[in-house]
Amino acid sequence: MTTSTDARADLHRYLQTAREALLWKLEGLSEYDIRRPLTPTGTNLLGLVKHVAGVELGYLGATFGRPSEEPLPWLGDDAETNADMWATPDESRESIVGLYRRAWAHADATLEALPLDTIGTVPWWPSGRNEMTLHHAVVRVLTETHRHAGHADIVRELIDGGVGVRKDGDSMAPGDSAWWETYRNRVEQAAREADGDRAAQS
Repeated sequence: MTTSTDARADLHRYLQTAREALLWKLEGLSEYDIRRPLTPTGTNLLGLVKHVAGVELGYLGATFGRPSEEPLPWLGDDAETNADMWATPDESRESIVGLYRRAWAHADATLEALPLDTIGTVPWWPSGRNEMTLHHAVVRVLTETHRHAGHADIVRELIDGGVGVRKDGDSMAPGDSAWWETYRNRVEQAAREADGDRAAQS
């Protein structure tokens, strides 16, 4: 039988894995590369980190009556749309990474201090539909962080080919660049054949 202590440890372990995966995607890249948008909707590495820092401070801080002292002007009522999803030239890598690490510490303190069934109130949700347990909040943050770590996987691969969960263990199939090129070509050929088959059937 899983105890609340086990559940708390499991939630924290998987959340921490996602946090670290997201941060290592910045390592070894230029200021331009960590900031440049690589999708039509502007997805960029440093913006993802900035965004999830705010998510942690909100759902695992303010929601449970533990607001941080961190100024987050990009989340204010007068902020421009999507201001939390990219870094301005005067927002340094160090300041955003530092903010994220402080957000971890603040969120971890909430997780340590409160039972998982503690009820919190999400300040930015509509009244009457804005309560959630700490367990729900952690699952929400964990899910969102892993989702954005996946975005970061793809963005980093587009920049320099860097892939995987960790720098020292990428969890990818073994193979050199020639193997991956052959593999990719096989996937491409399968897609073209399937599309041809569909066209022939219609």
